[in-house]
Amino acid sequence: MARADRRRAQRTKAPAPVGRGGGGGPRGGGPTIEDTMFFPKLRRHAKWMFVLLALVFGLGFVIFGVGAGGIGVGDVFRGGGGSGGSDTPSVKEARTKIAANKQNAQAYRDLATALQADGKGDESIEPLEQYTALKPKDTDALRELAGLYLAQAIQLQQQVQIAQIRAQYLTGGSTFGQPLQLGDDQSLGEDPIRQAIEAIATAELTKAYTATQEAYASAKGTYERLAKAAPDDANIQIELAQVAEQTGDRKGAIAAYERFLELAPDDPSAPIVRQQVKQLKAAESG
Repeated sequence: MARADRRRAQRTKAPAPVGRGGGGGPRGGGPTIEDTMFFPKLRRHAKWMFVLLALVFGLGFVIFGVGAGGIGVGDVFRGGGGSGGSDTPSVKEARTKIAANKQNAQAYRDLATALQADGKGDESIEPLEQYTALKPKDTDALRELAGLYLAQAIQLQQQVQIAQIRAQYLTGGSTFGQPLQLGDDQSLGEDPIRQAIEAIATAELTKAYTATQEAYASAKGTYERLAKAAPDDANIQIELAQVAEQTGDRKGAIAAYERFLELAPDDPSAPIVRQQVKQLKAAESG
């Protein structure tokens, strides 16, 4: 009887908790990425900081070896763009307030929040720009605006890739790859269908690429405004540096990385940042 009771107790005993990442988690005794990297420090910021990190991971320009962890930009924005609760202002109400007073900063903020709650992140950029123009020291709003621009840039970058594939597909199967030679130095000339398709595909690709670069540039400009509003925030400097790299602004990236090192010389990521600065300077001088 006692033996049966022991067997029942063993079957009902709760399984031991498993730390993340197997034996290397907090329960395994070894350091994790979260123990050594600076990103966990960002948790004290607003939820839009996490939106930004998801975007940065998706872009692939974070230099610190932190993976995306399966986070999708669309998933983040569906869950992070406004509370969506009963207290969320409606688009109509916010627009009515703006029409009554063009200087009503909170009305622009409410409109941006309402649009995000409706899943219209791109449309929320304009009112948020208006709000930050009226409230230039609101760092949370500037972070949110930068995140929106980065989300837009990622979506546009995907369109560039699709346009490239489309162009290759459409032009690769044209009737005549080269002008058909008829003899006596005569040919049918270039295939007009191919030329028309190439022109359309090139125009689509150029438009998508230009829009992508503009979105990245807007994100960078927003981060520069954010850095002015909070000059002693080391995290902002490293975010600015990463976006500057994405836009090809090596000098701006170097300056922001070096400012980060001034503000947080003992940060665990400092050695990696110093190495990145060294590489950027070598590329700049070369």
